[in-house]
Amino acid sequence: MSRRVVVTGMGAITPIGLSVEEFWNSVKEGKTGFGPITRFDTENYKCKLAAEVKGFEGKNYMDPRTARRMELFSQYAVAATKEAIEDSGLNMEEEDPFRVGTSVGSGIGSLQTVEREYSKLLEKGPGRVNPLMVPMMISNMAAGNVSIQFGLKGKSINVVTACATGTNSIGEAFRSIQHGEAEVMIAGGTESSITPIGVSGFTALTALSTCEDPKRCSIPFDKERSGFVMGEGSAIVVLEELEHAKKRGAKIYAEVIGYGCTSDAYHITSPAEDGEGAAKAMEYAMQDGGVKPEDVTYINAHGTSTHHNDLFETRAIHKAFGEHAKDLKINSTKSMVGHLLGAAGAIEFVTCVKELQDHYIHATVGYQVPDEECDLDYCKEPVEGEFTYALSNSLGFGGHNASILIRKYEDETE
Repeated sequence: MSRRVVVTGMGAITPIGLSVEEFWNSVKEGKTGFGPITRFDTENYKCKLAAEVKGFEGKNYMDPRTARRMELFSQYAVAATKEAIEDSGLNMEEEDPFRVGTSVGSGIGSLQTVEREYSKLLEKGPGRVNPLMVPMMISNMAAGNVSIQFGLKGKSINVVTACATGTNSIGEAFRSIQHGEAEVMIAGGTESSITPIGVSGFTALTALSTCEDPKRCSIPFDKERSGFVMGEGSAIVVLEELEHAKKRGAKIYAEVIGYGCTSDAYHITSPAEDGEGAAKAMEYAMQDGGVKPEDVTYINAHGTSTHHNDLFETRAIHKAFGEHAKDLKINSTKSMVGHLLGAAGAIEFVTCVKELQDHYIHATVGYQVPDEECDLDYCKEPVEGEFTYALSNSLGFGGHNASILIRKYEDETE
């Protein structure tokens, strides 16, 4: 019998708040994090807006020397982990460190390092490249730095599945605990790719919105949607085996009950047009959790605000839920924070947990003009009321589909 897995701590660094509380208060106020890019001069760029993290200082979360040896994506992960572990009340001095693991992913790693060191190479020669270039650049260093900073000696992995990274990272941590590889997993995603080459690359793909109106740039499922807006940040959760959590008196936020993954095997950037791959991932997550489609009433959609994603995800939901699809409440957190790439699924997981706790489903902010092909209920306004399950979807370039199912926690022994 597989073991039950619960959420006991959460941390977040986002464009609308530098903690879970700040982030969640902003969500409930319908705040958005979009504005002109400040990291570089965008005069010659088609894309002018992003959802940048504001006011973050790595030295507020670790000693300054340590912070200097990490790029932003790693700093964000360490900062979010610090909050999550403190929130969970986990005391590493009382744990077997080899039973506490790390599953923190980044889709890209540090483009900042690549840009900076490549410029040095061209201008000053190979002898001037920073000796720390590689460990500052590679995407596994978010997991590496988190494990080093907090003494986590168990399984340590970096799942990289583009925009599905955060969901896969949490899902693989869930599996690790279910199957006895760890008692506790620190899991989530992190990203910081608002750089000249990052913005140029996604713009060349025609994936980014070139809209210059912060209120209409990221509008998932809206007929006038024109691409995603790049966000950044990190979200980390503490997942724990249920009996381990109860034994130490941890507060339990929610239970993870299902996880499903598929591949479209179709196209390097576009989801499958019929939505079959994403539908199967949702079906597998529900089967894994022993839940019927009609039991699920809410989905946090991948909802990027690109034409193809939102249309094909809508088709996938129809395929997975049949007639019940029209009764679902569906929203997109990317309407407020943009697309956090490798961290997207993780912040959306945190959002789902908070929504279950507060009996509150946030609005898809900015959604105004219905699209006849996107014909479901995308929560133009917030919805208040109790619900039991939250299903969160992530779809990544390369055809990666991941869905994770969370349930309101009930102690069956009470």
